[in-house]
Amino acid sequence: MPKHQLNPDNWIDRYADYLFNYTITRVSNSALAEDLVQETFFSGLKSAANFKGEASERTWLVSILKRKIIDHYRKINSNKGKAEVRIAYHDGESEGDWLEERVSDPFGSNTENDIENKELGLAIHNCLEKLPQKQAEIFKKKTIQNFDTEAICNEYDISPSNLWVIIHRARTALSSCLENTWFK
Repeated sequence: MPKHQLNPDNWIDRYADYLFNYTITRVSNSALAEDLVQETFFSGLKSAANFKGEASERTWLVSILKRKIIDHYRKINSNKGKAEVRIAYHDGESEGDWLEERVSDPFGSNTENDIENKELGLAIHNCLEKLPQKQAEIFKKKTIQNFDTEAICNEYDISPSNLWVIIHRARTALSSCLENTWFK
């Protein structure tokens, strides 16, 4: 029996601000962020029958949104539709990070991509092990496991600004590590 239920009538009130804030930090364009959130809600409605109730409604919507953001960057960075793997991207005005967004696409998978994703996953895991333990734990909880900022801050007795400094330093260190191990 599913733990969680969908309630699309409340999505805008409950999740629109959170999803917008999540998106704007990754695309740095308000109109695009709004469009991606709207597409997320639409996709959620279309695929509601696929919701198994194993994750919370918000987590499920965030996973759809992540796919939308990845698809956006794949489109603008594509070479005949093939996504480029990048640690950082530059859109002319700001920078962003793809590291925590890099997951295999179950709909566009082939053996070569599967192998590449496993190798990249191993490289990321190895680089995470080189980080200080607290920094690695916080990075994983925030960017990979999608823990709330408040929950992480309470657990580690840190401020939200300190959390973001830790995340930034972890991303910088992981980027450097991957450039030296994966991209060479």
